[in-house]
Parts: sequence; structure tokens; C-alpha cells
Amino acid sequence: MKIAVTVIRIIVGLLFVFSGLVKANDPLGLSYKMQEFFEIWNLHQFNSWTLLMSVLMNAFEIIAGTALIVGWRIKLFSWLLLLLIVFFTFLTGYTYITGMPKNCGCFGDCLPISSKTSFLKDVALTIMIVFLFWKQKYIKPFLSNSFTTIKMIAVTIFAFGFQWYTLNYMPVVDCMPFKVGNNIPEKMKMPPNAIPDSTVITFVYDKNGQTVEFTATDFPADFKVPPYKLIKRYDKIIRKGSNNEPPIKGFALSGESKIDSTAIVLSQPYAILLFIENFSIPVSKWDKKFAEVYAAAKEKNIPVYIVTSQPDIAAKEITKTAFADIIILSCDFTAVRTAARVSPNLYLLKEGTILNKWSRSGFGSALKSIEPITALPKKEVPIIDTTINIDPIDSLNNN
Repeated sequence: MKIAVTVIRIIVGLLFVFSGLVKANDPLGLSYKMQEFFEIWNLHQFNSWTLLMSVLMNAFEIIAGTALIVGWRIKLFSWLLLLLIVFFTFLTGYTYITGMPKNCGCFGDCLPISSKTSFLKDVALTIMIVFLFWKQKYIKPFLSNSFTTIKMIAVTIFAFGFQWYTLNYMPVVDCMPFKVGNNIPEKMKMPPNAIPDSTVITFVYDKNGQTVEFTATDFPADFKVPPYKLIKRYDKIIRKGSNNEPPIKGFALSGESKIDSTAIVLSQPYAILLFIENFSIPVSKWDKKFAEVYAAAKEKNIPVYIVTSQPDIAAKEITKTAFADIIILSCDFTAVRTAARVSPNLYLLKEGTILNKWSRSGFGSALKSIEPITALPKKEVPIIDTTINIDPIDSLNNN
């Protein structure tokens, strides 16, 4: 029995530590997933708390998993783990049954798994944790109490410190489609092995006060208008496809003219994009370092853009800065926050390929990457109109 308890406690402990570490690498990812649940349940008032909840949950998984492995305060953590896994099983079961959201984010973006796999995993963990709760008397510390306590303090500091680092300096392991080395235009394409959804046009009619629904191939024999009155038509999915979404979705750049300028930006020999999700971090905290980057890029004739879902606010915030004349491009909120896991986030692109990126804490390092670049001829610098309605492709051809 002791051997079985030891094996299971190590398996469960390692799974919780691994799960916590993967999500601690990107606390914002879990925060966004929580917001998806709250949106579904109409609990919008909790959206502002999701980042704190994410940090606490990730830290708890790491701490609780380690406590189980080393045998520290087992009575307390047996209860906490049991309550946590019951909650997780409810969430993954809800996702599996309803399909909303598409996955629970149990292992973050680095290891996406299906809702069914997540649910079955949590069912198995529930069984194992119930067993450990039942046989907790066999769980003894591997080391002395004082050494174990010191170790747990160190683990706790690490669990929170690691997340502080990733929130300020970007994830240690980048699992997003905007990672260094990826070509953005390529990631905007449908995967080559994509299988589209199979749909059929479906009509909804009112017939003498009753709602009747049928497809284009099975019209009722007595169909005529009246008594049939069309209510709506829609595409009904009869067979779900797979892998039929591009890794990067909603990435479209436009200025005040609202003309899509994505292609013109991503086709440049070099370009610098400053992604800003919001202005919770004041511009005054990073404007001086970015001004140096902006000046160095202008010397090399490298176009620089601010990309945000809040262009009006951005224009006001940078009014008194050294880069007040920078072009501001609007982009979908979800695409911006996917690209900018730390806001603001600076990208150096070469023909749409991400050469490097930096958080606000690393803007100084961007200068070292810009310095070796040979200055571009001025004719290669794109003209993206932000005030009048011109065709961006024509502007590129005229340069």
C-alpha cells in the first residue's frame, strides 16, 4: 500500500507542478481564459480580477504539487487538492459538454489539449487524489521538517517570482504564433492539412404560426408563399472540420482611412512594430527608451508603427513625446493581446518575419539589433496614409 501511495503522490504532485509551471510561464494566457468563462457565465464584473486569480492559482499548483511530493502538511493540502480537482473537473466537464470555450487552458498555450482529454485527465486525477486523501496516513515527509519548510518557502518565492519575471520580461518559453522566427503572413494562412466544416443551407419558415426548418434539398411538398413565410436562413454544420483556423487570426492593420495596410507593412525589408494592448503602464515609464529606438530606426530609414486597438487614446498619450509623429495603426484587440504578452511589446520584422522582440524592460537591447542593419534607401520606406483615403498598394508601387 505504501508503495502505491508513494507512486501516486509523486505522479499527482509532478502533474500539478508541471501544470502550474506551464501556466506560470504565461499568466496572462490563463487570465484571458478565465475571462472567456466569465463572459460565457455573464460574470463580467470579475474580469478585472482574472490576472490576480491566475497568478494565485498557478502559484498554488506549484506549491501544492511540491508539498504533496515532499510530504509537507499533508492533511491541509489533501483537502485543498481535493477541492481544487473537483473544481477543475467541473470546468473541464462543462467545456467538454458545451464546447464553450474550445478548451480550458489546463496546460496553457504551450500544450493545448482537447476538452475531452482535459476532462478525462481530471477524472483520473480526482480518483487518484481521493485515494491519497483516504490513505494520507501513509504519506510521510522525505526530509526533516526544518529542511522541508525551508524548501517550501523557496518554492513559494520561486512560484511568485517566476510569474513576476514573465509578466515583466515576457514568457521564458514563447508558445504563441508570434514567436521569434515565425513569419506573420505565413501564420495568417490556413494550415495545409485543414479540413473545412461541412455545411448545408438551412431555411427557417413560419407556417400558420409554427416554425418549420428544412434544407434546400428537402423542401416540403406543399411549399408555397403563403402560407410559408421566411424567417431566416443559415449555414448548418453537419460535419465539424479540424485544424481549420490559421494560427494568427484577426491581424489586420489600418490607419485613420480604415484601408487595410497589413500587406504593405509586412512586405517591408525591415519594420518595427510597437504593440500596445492598453495604457495601464504610463507612457512616461518607457517613452525615453523607445524614443532612442525610434530615432535609431529613422536614421536607418526603417519604418516604425504603433499597433493598438485604442488608436485615439494612443494619439493623445504620445502627444508630448519625441515620437509624436509616429504612424498609429489600428488592430483587433485579441490579435494585439496575443502578440503583446507584455505591453508595450516591441517587434523587429524582416519581410514579415519576427527577428526579435522585447518587453519595455528590454527596449535598450533593441538598439543593438538595429545598429548592424544597413540603412535602407528612402524610396523603400512605405507611405501609409492615415488621413486621406488612398490605396496602400498604389502608394507602395509609387515609392
